[in-house]
Amino acid sequence: MANDVIITAALTGAADTTGKSEFVPVSPEQIARDAVAAHEAGAAVVHIHVRNVETGQGSRAVALYREVVERIKETGIDVVINLTAGMGGDLVIDQEDPLKPVDGTDLVGGLERLPHVEELLPDICTIDCGSLNFGDGSQLYISTPDMLRAGAKRIQELGVRPELEIFDTGNLWFANKMIDEGLIDAPPLFQLCSGIPWGAPPNPALLQAMVGMLPAGANWASFALGRDQLRWVGLTAALGGNVRVGLEDNLYLRKGVKASNAQLVERAVTIVEGMGMSVASPAQAREQLGLAAR
Repeated sequence: MANDVIITAALTGAADTTGKSEFVPVSPEQIARDAVAAHEAGAAVVHIHVRNVETGQGSRAVALYREVVERIKETGIDVVINLTAGMGGDLVIDQEDPLKPVDGTDLVGGLERLPHVEELLPDICTIDCGSLNFGDGSQLYISTPDMLRAGAKRIQELGVRPELEIFDTGNLWFANKMIDEGLIDAPPLFQLCSGIPWGAPPNPALLQAMVGMLPAGANWASFALGRDQLRWVGLTAALGGNVRVGLEDNLYLRKGVKASNAQLVERAVTIVEGMGMSVASPAQAREQLGLAAR
């Protein structure tokens, strides 16, 4: 079991949460501010989406990613930057005409999801390792084997560490296949995602089973949504993994009390240290994950 636990702060995500909590950062300035606060609270890694400043909805605009990253770097903090590359996979269909995409669709190819990664060369970027029914209704997230192989190859060429986002056991099976094919450099990095409808449910036994499917030498973390987020910190750390908290996945510190990103990180620190473990610094996280020093 690793003694130095890496905490990732997932700052804003792309879900329709801005109207549910005033603490969800929207503008590049707000996202960068939250990155600094999360780092100061104990996060070694910040996971970044960007949002359209006018609508608050998720965006793929390179200029927004550039501003967030520049603002973080201007502060001089040493934090590991993890940019999502999952945007561009949304397909919403018309039940009467399934071949007709409707409002809410933002579906592009695997390489078209990477322009911000190509320009900014973050420490880490994500790869969502499979397609799934995304919540109720008629929305799907699309990430086909061909898209995944093309994206993984390009990320490998860029020298960026991919974080393999695993939403169900089949995703993990295919991620291991890409490792076998040489598309993912060692040591691989997995994020085991629980509680996203309709992927893997937040079941401790299932998490343990997925951990058992990981290849030898892999780095891994896990998170769960909503009220399961903070209890998942303890479960994941007990199984030897790293942890993720933040407003992308959960808006509350406890029932009825809205949280900030920094508060969620502080609570994760308390849980980890209360278990007799220590929280990894960014330098320790870089060493553990095989990232270049800054």
